[in-house]
Amino acid sequence: MRTILYCTVIGLGFLGLSGARGEDRARPAFSDQEFVTKASAGGLAEVNLSRIALKRASDAGVKKFAQHMIDDHEKANKELIKLADQKKFKVSATMDAEHQALSTKLLKLSGSEFDREYMKGQVKDHKDTVALFEKESKNGSDADLKKWADKTLPTLRKHLKMAQDTQSKLTGGTSATKTGKGDR
Repeated sequence: MRTILYCTVIGLGFLGLSGARGEDRARPAFSDQEFVTKASAGGLAEVNLSRIALKRASDAGVKKFAQHMIDDHEKANKELIKLADQKKFKVSATMDAEHQALSTKLLKLSGSEFDREYMKGQVKDHKDTVALFEKESKNGSDADLKKWADKTLPTLRKHLKMAQDTQSKLTGGTSATKTGKGDR
């Protein structure tokens, strides 16, 4: 316990020192590489999970949503890869562990149970993605990445609304998003 406390104090000390150099340096700086890594892993996950949904979903609205996600996220993924290549940022080649676990879980489900779990994940993912892109558009260092994130945000917000609406239809209008509960 003493070791953990010591490391925490040391860590806070370093954060405090970084605050002396700038106004908002009390937390680690958000990096453009971090954005590219998270955005590319998330985009890949959207396509992969939506391909599963096309095969396993029972609700026509869920399948329509999944196809829309594939179409839009494949386009955005290509744009991000092109921009990252130009800027010498590294994109993620795989989904992150959280999305891999969700993929494994979804592959074990079918019917309405699949539909509900997939849409629950889509609502959570799009909330997280909108927040990530907002952060980049405001705090990113690379002007071109900031511009791309800002340009992509309206589509992501639309996806979030679509996910919430689709989820609400599945649950008879008692969407977990309306109560604030339901994040994985």
